[in-house]
Amino acid sequence: MAILLWLNFAAAPPEARGCRPRFVCSQSPVRLCSVRAFALARDTVFSGSNADGILYTESSTRLSVAGIPAFEECHKILLVQLTLRHPLPLEVFGYRTQGCRQALCLAGSIFSFGILPLVFYWRPAWHVWANCVPCSLQEADVVLLRTTDEFQTYSRKKVTWIDLAALGSAFGLTPDHPVIADEEYIINRAIRKPDLEVRCIKVQKIRYVWNNLEEQFQKIGSLEDWLSSAKIHLKFGSGLTREEQEIRRLICGPNTIDVEITPIWKLLIKEVLNPFYIFQLFSVCLWFSEDYKEYAFAIIIMSIISIALTVYDLREQSVKLHRLVESHNSITVSVCGRKDGVRELESRFLVPGDLLILTGNKVQMPCDALLIDGSCVVDEGMLTGESIPVTKTPLPKMDSAAPWKTQSDTDYKRHVLFCGTEVIQAKATCSGTVRAVVLQTGFNTAKGDLVRSILYPKPMNFKLYRDAIRFLLCLVGTATIGMIYTLCVYVLSGEPPEEVVKKALDVITIAVPPALPAALTTGIIYAQRRLKKRGIFCISPQRINVCGQLNLVCFDKTGTLTRDGLDLWGVVPCDRNGFQEVHSFVSGKALPWGPLCAAMASCHSLILLDGTIQGDPLDLKMFEATTWEMAISGEDFHINGVPAHAMVVKPCKTASQVPVAGIAILHQFPFSSALQRMTVIVQEMGGDRLAFMKGAPERVASFCRPETVPTSFVSELQIYTTQGFRVIALAYKKLETDHHTTALTREKVEFDLIFLGLLILENRLKEETKPVLEELISARIRTVMITGDNLQTAITVARKSGMVSESQKVILIEANEMTGSSSASISWTLVEEKKHIAYGNQDNYINIREEVSDNSREGSYHFALSGQSFHVISQHFSSLLPKILINGTIFARMSPGQKSSLVEEFQKLDYFVGMCGDGANDCGALKMAHVGISLSEQEASVASPFTSKTPNIECVPHLIKEGRAALVTSFCMFKYMALYSMIQYVGVLLLYWETNSLSNYQFLFQDLAITTLIGVTMNLNGAYPKLVPFRPAGRLISPPLLLSVIFNILLSLLMHIVGFVLVQKQTWYSIDVHSACTVQNETISKLAISPTAPEKPGSNGVFMSFENTTIWFLGTINCIIVALTFSKGKPFRQPTYTNYTFVLVLIIQLGMCLFILFADIPELYRRLDLLCTPVLWRVYIVVMLSSNFVVSLVVEEAIIENRALWMSIKKCFGYKSNNQYRIWQRELANDPSWPPLNQTSFSDLPGCGREVSYSNPVFESNEEQF
Repeated sequence: MAILLWLNFAAAPPEARGCRPRFVCSQSPVRLCSVRAFALARDTVFSGSNADGILYTESSTRLSVAGIPAFEECHKILLVQLTLRHPLPLEVFGYRTQGCRQALCLAGSIFSFGILPLVFYWRPAWHVWANCVPCSLQEADVVLLRTTDEFQTYSRKKVTWIDLAALGSAFGLTPDHPVIADEEYIINRAIRKPDLEVRCIKVQKIRYVWNNLEEQFQKIGSLEDWLSSAKIHLKFGSGLTREEQEIRRLICGPNTIDVEITPIWKLLIKEVLNPFYIFQLFSVCLWFSEDYKEYAFAIIIMSIISIALTVYDLREQSVKLHRLVESHNSITVSVCGRKDGVRELESRFLVPGDLLILTGNKVQMPCDALLIDGSCVVDEGMLTGESIPVTKTPLPKMDSAAPWKTQSDTDYKRHVLFCGTEVIQAKATCSGTVRAVVLQTGFNTAKGDLVRSILYPKPMNFKLYRDAIRFLLCLVGTATIGMIYTLCVYVLSGEPPEEVVKKALDVITIAVPPALPAALTTGIIYAQRRLKKRGIFCISPQRINVCGQLNLVCFDKTGTLTRDGLDLWGVVPCDRNGFQEVHSFVSGKALPWGPLCAAMASCHSLILLDGTIQGDPLDLKMFEATTWEMAISGEDFHINGVPAHAMVVKPCKTASQVPVAGIAILHQFPFSSALQRMTVIVQEMGGDRLAFMKGAPERVASFCRPETVPTSFVSELQIYTTQGFRVIALAYKKLETDHHTTALTREKVEFDLIFLGLLILENRLKEETKPVLEELISARIRTVMITGDNLQTAITVARKSGMVSESQKVILIEANEMTGSSSASISWTLVEEKKHIAYGNQDNYINIREEVSDNSREGSYHFALSGQSFHVISQHFSSLLPKILINGTIFARMSPGQKSSLVEEFQKLDYFVGMCGDGANDCGALKMAHVGISLSEQEASVASPFTSKTPNIECVPHLIKEGRAALVTSFCMFKYMALYSMIQYVGVLLLYWETNSLSNYQFLFQDLAITTLIGVTMNLNGAYPKLVPFRPAGRLISPPLLLSVIFNILLSLLMHIVGFVLVQKQTWYSIDVHSACTVQNETISKLAISPTAPEKPGSNGVFMSFENTTIWFLGTINCIIVALTFSKGKPFRQPTYTNYTFVLVLIIQLGMCLFILFADIPELYRRLDLLCTPVLWRVYIVVMLSSNFVVSLVVEEAIIENRALWMSIKKCFGYKSNNQYRIWQRELANDPSWPPLNQTSFSDLPGCGREVSYSNPVFESNEEQF
């Protein structure tokens, strides 16, 4: 008893013991008393994208500390907020293991026969509370993490030590050694002197070390953010010494993204220790003790099959993810040491600060690295989904002391080579080598972050599963009442104690059906099998039910809604007389020679790699249309100002009337979405030096001489943009040859150009896209586009696909960061469709209407914004974010982290979100969404619960239909299993009143021949072929479902009580004489009650009674009736009559029961422990059952399934949905000032949006939170 009382106190959460954790905000570290609250800064968080859709990261490794004097009484319990990959605040408490508590727990484990360790396994927090005492984090050897969401999930982490003593002997390191004594870096501050030890914890694959100087945990495995470019060049430009490498290697850990394959035995044990399987084991043991072997074996077989399927699925996922990342850990790289020079090294030995030497082409980056010398062309398709080569430039060495990320106006991501990307070309400068400093290693990297988003997704909040637990708890409560009733009846009857215990435990297995998981699983298995036939594969079967609740689906664009890349439709040349006729490339006719042809052949960023031309798909299509060829100039190529090995484009041999032998590309000013253009300087062989510009039509025209721009420019451009074409403008000018190309700046080149014409491209939709989107929209399922492509292309595709209809308006939202003294701003502009066009400053070309009439606010509208605007809004205008998301449809230039964040923001509004994508950049969003659907079998399929073999979005409505059918099936099974258990429960408790019960064969007939067959076949109904504009109920405790269950339970209870009472009032009923049949049947009764009658094995005369016979027939046939009543068809499932197997099973079962009821077969009655009753009583039983069926069916169809009735009731009582998105919709509908148009708003203060109740910590710095 003492142990139990102590465990009860120890298991109480910290708040119950006087500790009330809370979050405290502080801008600077403050030390007060002995209790500290600190925040581990989130690891690499993707929080924006640059103009080309390139991923960039924001990292902070500092832990802000704020004192909490009010917590001093809490025994220095530590409160921590960890914002990890997907922001999930954690409360963290420090504990110290105590020997006496461990001894008591060991004793409790022995005396409880292993039950206590099992409870500790299910509840890790109880294990910590029982074995440890609270303490400060500095003293703790165990920390307990608790999420602050609705799940309140606990996890236990052990504080470990890293010993550097071995390095001390190998390298002669002492506490005073310069490598260790320099406390400028986090690594050195973490080393405890003189012991040379480091304390650390590991949370979601990320290691955090204890900073002895600041007494706080800090993330390790990354270079410090405060480093300036000068410091990086000075400290790491020559590499690290061997001592520094070894210390960092030991503290930071290996540079591996290691996903181990979980052994089958571990998966098996984890699955077997599930509480419900433990309950099944208890039930099976009880049944074997009662010689109820047949059903026990059936449950064992079903459980084995269920466990085997689950273990197989988990193992497959583990192997798949392991294979995805294993190649990352086996890359050989060249590392330059400060004293050792260049040497080959396995990538797993890399540490932050190492100096990489990049040689050759096609190099996979094994870490995040900062380029400090040379340039690289990188394929970042793994991160952005757009396989467009990106040029990386070296980090300039500047005298500024500002952090290297903020020291210049250029985007710092231009200098970062991200892990998992491919360096397809490395170009050395005068130093002769391409050098990069290792920035982040292991799971801190960009690829590691994607993998962690797969390993540690945010818990899925699906109310059905929570309701299922409540449902089981209700059954347990009912069973407890039955146990008390049974104990009272049997103890008062003087039954033996062992018999009393068995009967009481029997009530639990009756009220809580052990077959419930198997019955629910069969419906999901059938749905999974139907999906497989359609080419949709599922690695997370429990998500099928969630599909039925989807009301918002996000789509990637490229490769999902549209075909990959763009198709060149034609070119519109122009001269002094204006635009000429369109030159179509469909006919195969080559474009005549001229400046326009030269521009198409040379104004691009294509590269030649291994004889293959690679680059932006737009550039590739444009170049291919010229039929020219690309080559690298040789050593004998000597033209003034032209470097050796320059890129040269030449006309093909079949080309005629081309006066130049080729064009050498001398210099590129790369494309930037902020500038909306790119420019190249070229040299015609034997001709002029020229500059060509390509970009958004309005921008290019603004750099041209006005007389060269046709007067019909606006109307001509309008013709193509309104048809959904993407339009690019071209221009050129002649340059003087006496200037070296490197001396020319962009400003000197880009002016007084001559307008050449328009390039017309088409981003074609997949044939299936529009019909599928129309089907979803007609079913009132919101569709949203999230793409890494540019904004105008996204808007065009949204219109062409039907995501935005012709009558609906698109409002462009542009938000800008703070610049100097000005605060962040947000503007709202209506995107022009048919009227006046003004020059815009948006990504590529955005046509904006300058004047909007008041009636433009009427009707529906959609918001369109870029990833950068989304980031600014989340950071500075968070109070507006939910309002924008209610009508936000087009999100362009979204990085992988922003895609995940956007999905989560939709979930905060209580949407059930689906995500459909095909690239590795969609992994985080696919995992974050309630339902992720991958159209690729590569990286995305590992993160996604569903993978479609068919590479189009037709799978989405199929999945929703099957999900709705599976969800309705789950409700049917819950209701049926509840009624089946309650029918048995009521019948058995009534018989217990007479100290009687059902026999084993009677139980077996109901459990196996009736319920099991119904459970297997009831779920065979397929999905209804049409998506209706409403969803099935998502909760078990919804009024219609509750009413249905309660009404049928009461109806069955009434019928059983009536039958039980009436049979005792019959004239032929006698306690002593069990005979109520004809002479022929009297022999049956005499055989049953005669003490001298030989009993065959299996017969048990103690069960035979008129009450037993009546209750058994009523209960057995009622199980069949309930199955028919609860089997739902339209509008979510195929009609019941189409489920031929189920109908046939019901007919056979009903026929068999009626046969047993009316057949006078002595041997059959004896086997089933039944007594013969008069035919009239049997008719009464049929009448009672028929009445029950009619009443149940009428109520079910006329009330429970009457949607119009329930809608009327809701309207009558003024019920309104409390979903967040419904609340916002009602609020915005009553706001005449929404949406704002032609307005620009400014934030009052930096981060002004943080004080509103709605916020997203993804974009909030921890220093500002604590």
